[in-house]
Amino acid sequence: MPHVLLIEDDASVRDGMELVLRRHGYEVSVAGTGEAALALLDGPSGAAVDLAVLDLMLPGLDGFQVCRRIRARASHSTLPVIMLTARGDDADVVDGLEAGADDYVVKPVTAPVLEARIRAALRRATPVAAQDAYAGLVIDRGGLTVTKDGTPVALPPTELRLLLELSASPGQVFTREQLLRSVWDHDFLGDSRIVDAAVGRLRAKIEDVASKPRFIQTVRGFGYRFGPL
Repeated sequence: MPHVLLIEDDASVRDGMELVLRRHGYEVSVAGTGEAALALLDGPSGAAVDLAVLDLMLPGLDGFQVCRRIRARASHSTLPVIMLTARGDDADVVDGLEAGADDYVVKPVTAPVLEARIRAALRRATPVAAQDAYAGLVIDRGGLTVTKDGTPVALPPTELRLLLELSASPGQVFTREQLLRSVWDHDFLGDSRIVDAAVGRLRAKIEDVASKPRFIQTVRGFGYRFGPL
């Protein structure tokens, strides 16, 4: 039974989401502030959390700060995070994705959409299997690990799934829409900013110089392809 950590300060929204998730078979922990969520993750039950649903507008630490702190923790650097935002403003969405969120949902969100996004994020957390090596970058598809010049690279599930998808067909150009379907399972409400932000984070971790990528190349007007150059 997947364990979801729901971080939402509005008690009525939190209670409604918790009820929906429990009805769909999830185990749910709740936190009304970012500080409480981080304390829970650092506590004995933190290791059991499989995914976090994180509201952007929180008292104290906001969603951006909480997401960055989750990513900075070795024990939870790969935890799937879905950001909840009330407005869906471009700046908020981009900032949330760049802070490390795997996906975002604009409130109010219906139960089927939220549950579908959670299922998709959890599927991305358990990708496929083989080992490929490219100019210092080693992708172990069986062990689901990545190393760069012998140093392990910690990748959250979405970034790992994206790398696995691109590197499975070197030289093939993938449109953003194709990647949304294959990596994020988004056949609805697709947003290419999710793809671009994930590519940016991934480049920062696997490229020698993120602005001059060797592995993940932009094909202008189309999308992305895996090199290496």
